[in-house]
Amino acid sequence: MDRTFQVDLRGVVDLLSHHLYASPRVYVRELLQNAVDAITARGAGGGRIRIEAPDVTGDGTLRVSDNGVGLSEEQVHQFLATIGRSSKRDDFGFARHDFLGQFGIGLLSCFLVADEIRVLTRAEGSPTVLWRGFADGRYSVSPASAERPEVGTTVTLVPRRDAEQWLVRRTVAELATLYGSLLPVSVEVADVPVTGGGLPWQGPPDGRRERLAAYCQEVFGFLPFDVVDLSVPAAGLTGVAFVLPTPANPAARAGHRVYLKRMLLAEGAEGVLPEWAFFARCVIDTTELRPTASREALYEDQLLEATREALGDQLRGWLVRLAGRDSRRLLEFLDIHHLGVKALALHDDEMLRLVDRWWPMETNLGRITLADFRAQHGLVRYTVQVDEFRQIGAVAAAQGMPIVNGGYTYDTQLIERLPAVESGVLIERVEPGDLSTHFDALDPGVELARRPFLARAQRAVDRLGCEVVLRAFDPVSMPAMYLQNRSAAFAAELRATRERVDEVWADVLDALARTDEQDRPQLVLNYRNPLVRRITELADDDLVRLSVEGLYGQALLLGHHPLRPADAALLNSSFLGLLNKAVAGED
Repeated sequence: MDRTFQVDLRGVVDLLSHHLYASPRVYVRELLQNAVDAITARGAGGGRIRIEAPDVTGDGTLRVSDNGVGLSEEQVHQFLATIGRSSKRDDFGFARHDFLGQFGIGLLSCFLVADEIRVLTRAEGSPTVLWRGFADGRYSVSPASAERPEVGTTVTLVPRRDAEQWLVRRTVAELATLYGSLLPVSVEVADVPVTGGGLPWQGPPDGRRERLAAYCQEVFGFLPFDVVDLSVPAAGLTGVAFVLPTPANPAARAGHRVYLKRMLLAEGAEGVLPEWAFFARCVIDTTELRPTASREALYEDQLLEATREALGDQLRGWLVRLAGRDSRRLLEFLDIHHLGVKALALHDDEMLRLVDRWWPMETNLGRITLADFRAQHGLVRYTVQVDEFRQIGAVAAAQGMPIVNGGYTYDTQLIERLPAVESGVLIERVEPGDLSTHFDALDPGVELARRPFLARAQRAVDRLGCEVVLRAFDPVSMPAMYLQNRSAAFAAELRATRERVDEVWADVLDALARTDEQDRPQLVLNYRNPLVRRITELADDDLVRLSVEGLYGQALLLGHHPLRPADAALLNSSFLGLLNKAVAGED
C-alpha cells in the first residue's frame, strides 16, 4: 500500500536555517518575492506592498500586505498545505518565467523567525480565507471573521521568542531596502517608501557618470577608476562594471551584486565575471539566469558560462577602446591592474598585443615595452626567475647583452607566446651559466702561466662543489661572479637535503644528484680586475686560499645567492684570516 511521507516541520526549518539559507534575514526577501509574484499574477498596475512592524501593529506581530491576485480556499489548501508545491507555475495564466520564485519553500522560510504564520487572503470573486500554520507542522484553514476590503493577501508573523530582533522596524526597513529598493512596485515600511525608482544605470545621461560613481561608493565603498556598461540580451542582463582604483588580490574571490528581476539575489555573488577580471566589481540585473535553491547565488549552467564569457568580452573591448583613445589613461590602468590584463593575455591574442605594446617590463637597460625592446635589440633574451636576473643583469649589460626579467607573474609565459602571435619574433631563454660564454677568454700564454694559480684556487673551493674559471669581462670593478644554472642549483639542493635525511633516502638522493662536471656552479674570476691579477701572482698558498675564499663569499653576496651555513662559515674565516695576514704582530 502506498503511504505519504511524514514531514517533521521543525526538522525542515532547522535544515533551512543551518544549510540552505545563510541568515534568517532572507524571510523578508521571501515575503517580498511572494507579494511581487502575486501582483504580477494579477496583472494590474499600481502594485503596492505595505509592511507594518510590531510597533505599528501593536501586538508584537509583523504584517505584510499586497494587492496581488490573492488565493481562493481551494488554492490555499493546494499551495499552502503542501511543502514544495509552488503556486507560481501556470495556475494564474502566467508562465513560471514571469515570477521571481522558482521553488515552493518561500513562505516556509518565515518559520526561521516565527512560531506562527497567518495568511489572510482573498481572490477575485471568492470569500476571504484565513490560513494559520505553526512551526510544529499543524495548520488550519477557515473563513475569515471579516472580509478583506480588496483582493490581495496579508501575511502576519508571530515571532519566536529568540527572534524578535528580526522583526523590529529598523531591521525590517533595512532588509526591505536591501532586497527591494529596485523593485518595480511600491514598497513601504510603516508608510515610508523604500523603493527608489529604476535601475541606477538606466537614468538620464546628464550627470550619469557622477551618479554611478556615487552609487559605487555606496555599494562597494570605493570611487571607480572607470565605469563599463554591461549587456547580455540572451540572459536578459543589464548592468555596470566598476573598475577598482587600487590593486586587487588575484587570489581573492570577487563578489558582485546580482539582482533577479530587480530583486536582490546576492551582495557577493561569485563567478559572474571571468577569473582574470578581478579588477572589476559589477552590479547586474538579469531575468534569465537561474538562482540556486537558496536564491542567494547563481546556478552554474551553460547560460551562466556564456554570460560570463560575454561580460569578459565587454571588459576586454573597453580595454581595447581605452588603448585607442587615451594611452595615458591606459598606462594608469595598467600600472594598477597589470596582473589582470596579463592573465587575460595568456590566452587572448589581442590582449597580448596590448601588453606587448604598452606594458613596460624590467630589463637590464631600464623599463621598456617588449615592442620597443625588439625594435632596438631584435632578439629577446630573458630570464625566468627574478633572482637570476639580479645575479647577471648588470654584468650582462656591461657585455652589451640586453636581458628582460621574465621572473614576474605571467611575464615568461607572455614572452614565450609572442612568436605565435607576431611573426618574426625571436626569443632566447638565458640562464646564469650561459653568461660565461659571453666573457673573453685569456690569451693562451697568460692562461698557461696562470694554471698553477687555478689549481691552488680550485683546491680552496673543491669542498664547496664549485669550479674556478679565469675570464675577462666588464665591468672591471667586479672581481668575481658566481654562476649557477638551474640543474646545478637542483643538484646542490639535493646535496643539502641529503645531509638531513636517513641513509635510505640519502642513497636515493645521491643517484638524483649525480651531475656532469659542466653542471657544477662556476666561480668566474675577472682577470681585468687589478686585484684579481695581483692575487694570481701570489706565491703564498695560504694567502691564495684565503683570497679565493673571500672572493667566493663576495660573489655570493653580490649575486643575491642564498648562503648555506658552510658558506657563511667560510666567509667569516676568510675575512678573519685576511685580517690576520694584514695585521702583523706577535700573538
